[in-house]
Amino acid sequence: MTQILSGVVLVLALPAWAARGRYGVAAMTMALGAASLVVTFTVWLLGRWAEGDRWAGLLGLVELAVLLLSVVISLRTEDGPRSAAAAWTACGAVALWLTRFAFVEGPGDMLTVFGFGSMLSLPAVLIGLYLRGLDEGRRNAVAEARRAQRLELAHDLHDFVAHDVSGMVAQAQAGAYLAAIDPAQAVAMFERIEQAGQRALASLDRTVQLLRTEEGSGRGPQPGLAELAEVAERFTTSGGAEVRLELPDTPIPREVAGTLHRIVVEALTNVRRHAPGARRVDVRVVSAGGWLELTVTNDGRAAGQGGRSRRGGGSGLPGLAARVEALGGTFDAGAHEREAWRVTARLPLDGREQQGQTEGPAIPARTSGREK
Repeated sequence: MTQILSGVVLVLALPAWAARGRYGVAAMTMALGAASLVVTFTVWLLGRWAEGDRWAGLLGLVELAVLLLSVVISLRTEDGPRSAAAAWTACGAVALWLTRFAFVEGPGDMLTVFGFGSMLSLPAVLIGLYLRGLDEGRRNAVAEARRAQRLELAHDLHDFVAHDVSGMVAQAQAGAYLAAIDPAQAVAMFERIEQAGQRALASLDRTVQLLRTEEGSGRGPQPGLAELAEVAERFTTSGGAEVRLELPDTPIPREVAGTLHRIVVEALTNVRRHAPGARRVDVRVVSAGGWLELTVTNDGRAAGQGGRSRRGGGSGLPGLAARVEALGGTFDAGAHEREAWRVTARLPLDGREQQGQTEGPAIPARTSGREK
């Protein structure tokens, strides 16, 4: 009878493992631990095993391995009172397993049983907790990466889609006026509106597609300074102010170029929205002393502003200021020479390594609430 009891836990291990998906790993561990305790109590009643009983000892060692493995899996996959109770039950069964071969008499035997259980159970508990910590860290890293990706996509929508939509609005306003005096030019204007709408829809489609995927592997390269010529040309032909562009010939890091592209697009969008009276926008990018300096200046602020802040400003320029500061540069936007408005940014060509050097500008990054 006692020989049959030595294999009870092993027989129950397979159905318990199969039922883990329904009841959970903690329930499986608790069931195996309880079964082991029942076997131990039964052996106490029927008589201890002999120390030389080979099959009872061999199957018992396999039973201990199953219990300890279930503790590791339970602590790794589940958290809370259920997991703790399951671990205590299984570890208690491991500690009492030794009493199947000998009576516990006095403090010395109790200390032996406790030491035997701790020697086997403590490493299993620590391994389970360590693996759970690694899993939680991995999940947090993935969640943070997805959050950063979604924020980046939100910036893309703001920087690029808003630019095209604001151009459509400006051209539609001009087209309504031209339709009465110059139908041919109005037709060309509406064609440009259609093209801007197609670009905005394409940007929306790409963003929605990326949001639907688990990973951002479909994300293409971000635009840089090479695309600014097309942006300036579209802005000028849309009936807005004339954009004069000056770019350096030196190679520029991709991250820095992408940030400068965003700043220029945001600045031109704000010119269209908040300074419709502007007739000229100067975009100048100069490389000097390991730094890349960008200035975007328009020759007219919105009428009636008087340099005061507009309530309800958006997050465009503050978001760009945070991006510039993250790269080790500085950002500034504000009034310049009476009615003009200037956006300036200074970024290190070598990334963060230039941060804190004395060559950097001393003006802290700031934005005005008047522009978005």
